[in-house]
Amino acid sequence: MIGLNSKDATLFFIVILMTMLAPFLLNPFPAESALAQFNAGYPDLMQRFVIYAIFAIGFNILFGLTGYLSFGHAAFLGVGSYAAVWMYKLLNFNVIYALPVAVIVAGLFSVVIGYVSLRRSGIYFSILTLAFAQMSYNLAYSVLTPVTNGETGLQVYNNDPQMFLGDGPRTPHFFGMEMRTNAQLDLGAWTFNFPLGYYFAALLMLASFYLAIRIFRSPMGMMLRAIKSNQTRMSYTGLNTRPYMLAAFVISGMYAGLAGGLLAAMDPLTGAERMQWTASGEVVLMTILGGVGTLLGPILGAGFIKYCEKIFSKINENVLHSWFDVLPDWIENPLVWLFARFVGEGWHLTLGLLFMLVVIFLPGGLVQGGQKIGAMFRRRNKNAGGAEGRAAQQNPPAE
Repeated sequence: MIGLNSKDATLFFIVILMTMLAPFLLNPFPAESALAQFNAGYPDLMQRFVIYAIFAIGFNILFGLTGYLSFGHAAFLGVGSYAAVWMYKLLNFNVIYALPVAVIVAGLFSVVIGYVSLRRSGIYFSILTLAFAQMSYNLAYSVLTPVTNGETGLQVYNNDPQMFLGDGPRTPHFFGMEMRTNAQLDLGAWTFNFPLGYYFAALLMLASFYLAIRIFRSPMGMMLRAIKSNQTRMSYTGLNTRPYMLAAFVISGMYAGLAGGLLAAMDPLTGAERMQWTASGEVVLMTILGGVGTLLGPILGAGFIKYCEKIFSKINENVLHSWFDVLPDWIENPLVWLFARFVGEGWHLTLGLLFMLVVIFLPGGLVQGGQKIGAMFRRRNKNAGGAEGRAAQQNPPAE
């Protein structure tokens, strides 16, 4: 299938199926039920799932293949967002102009940062990337205000040139099809959303995932794994490893630029907060939680963290009281107080606990958890088949 072996083609088909059916899979509970709080099938969250999956897939090409941990990848995310908004300001709202420019600008920016940072390895490389990201954040926030609009954020105004605007929509669109367009399907007690912006970003995510598979299986991917295994030994053979490392860094930065451009397509307003160190740390968590060096891991990790962020953070004490109102007050109030520490503004505590559990019991991430469950079912089926075979041998059918 388009250059993939059977195992990768099956994985790619599963990702396609899950992505296309996401509006159904993410809305398991009826809209009016108490459990509808845990539904995630609404436009904004679905778009963030696939956009941050692109971000994490690109980061995994660097970290998963080479072992070089960057703490500054949010700089490329922010640069991509700024470049996309400037295309909206100068040309028009068609994303066909904004996204390629976001990828190219982020790629050029990553060449500069990567060329300097890759002169060091290990923790020194990580600190260098973090320093560059924080410098970029401070430049965007206070120094380059004519370009970034500082703390207010960059957005499109009526007096902007928009040379090719014409009669097109005044929001991000793809040749007239607005990213905010959303179709709804009501089936009984369920409501399913089919946002155009989600499917547009999802197609780009699938293309990014396919490209990542080809990179992982290519000679370049094998070379990057060899560098991760023992870069010193590779150097002793006379091979210059730096061009391979820089290529991985730049490709990873371009993925981040694409994600930043898609964030600007969701909302043509971007600020320096997208370049903060917390955003860089978030993509590190996504990759580790999903499974470093695996193909599916970054997608699972991005969905997991964005789900926790959006779902757990909006559970407040009123929601908790509605859940426990059948209990006596002397039980209800302590339970609400206890659970309130882990949701709402304290949702990071829940994420931290889940991260600890994954790292301790599933060091290979969520992908390893899925592999263990699959192996358990295979053993059970094998044991059941073996038992049936032994029973058939002991009790042959009468002739």
